Amino acid sequence: MAKILALTGGVGGAKLAVGLAQILAPHELLFAVNTGDDFEHLGLHISPDIDSLTYALALQNNTETGWGRAGESWNFIETLSSLGGEDWFRLGDKDLALHTVRSQLLRNGASLTEATARITQHMGISHTVAPMSNDPVRTIVRCDQGDLAFQHYFVRERCAPKVTGFRFDGIHQARLNPLLTDWLSECDGVIICPSNPFVSVDPLLQLDGFGDVLKTLPVVAVSPIVGGIAIKGPAAKMMQELNMPATAVAVADHYRGLINGFVIDENDKHLIEQIDVPTISTPSVMVTLQDRIDLAKACVNFLTTLSAS
Repeated sequence: MAKILALTGGVGGAKLAVGLAQILAPHELLFAVNTGDDFEHLGLHISPDIDSLTYALALQNNTETGWGRAGESWNFIETLSSLGGEDWFRLGDKDLALHTVRSQLLRNGASLTEATARITQHMGISHTVAPMSNDPVRTIVRCDQGDLAFQHYFVRERCAPKVTGFRFDGIHQARLNPLLTDWLSECDGVIICPSNPFVSVDPLLQLDGFGDVLKTLPVVAVSPIVGGIAIKGPAAKMMQELNMPATAVAVADHYRGLINGFVIDENDKHLIEQIDVPTISTPSVMVTLQDRIDLAKACVNFLTTLSAS
């Protein structure tokens, strides 16, 4: 398979992305990244999903916290807190440097794509990390406490409010990143990484024309739900609050009409008969680098098989 597009957002998606980058060359693989989580904070442009992927691909992700950058220190945020500043979003010192560079580039007229390319190149990443759009899209979580910006829901409120729905402000004005438009014209298949379907993948799919193009290509999605539990993040909690069963089957149903194949964990293989697209089961809980590589190989082989048939 010559050209694959991987859709990703958050830490779970970044894990599989690392595996894919280990087995596919930069001319064979491009990452489309959710930017609905982006927000302005302390005068800086923060792109959490882009940064999760960037740190993971550079092998500089913080395995102790599960987010952020390895070898982090916290002098800035601790000093900010002592001065009465907003400290609910934990910016490490190294992380702060990245956000500062990005914000300066954007203020000087660079697009988010150009700023991302500059940063990833400096961090030794050879694969292209493409923000889904250079235009602002902001995920809003509808919940029992009213509408909350995603980072306020996710970090400040720690996912405690009950979710009733979502909206993506700016989605109808946002244009698909030209890098993605060009890649899709020669793309052979798509892998949706095990990211949150509602807040990491849906913003991508709702960009004007993007979902329609994907329906012309073979698409494989990996379930972020294993044994009724979200391996990372609030997906299972969201599903329950939206009156959906927190199962891999419900994730497949959410992607109905888009995907041609589905990947679930080996512990959920008894669910295969309930899923109405070709489905394989394989170990999908990624702890080690080899776990990431093995799942990536399974996904690419499955996608290749589906394309051939």
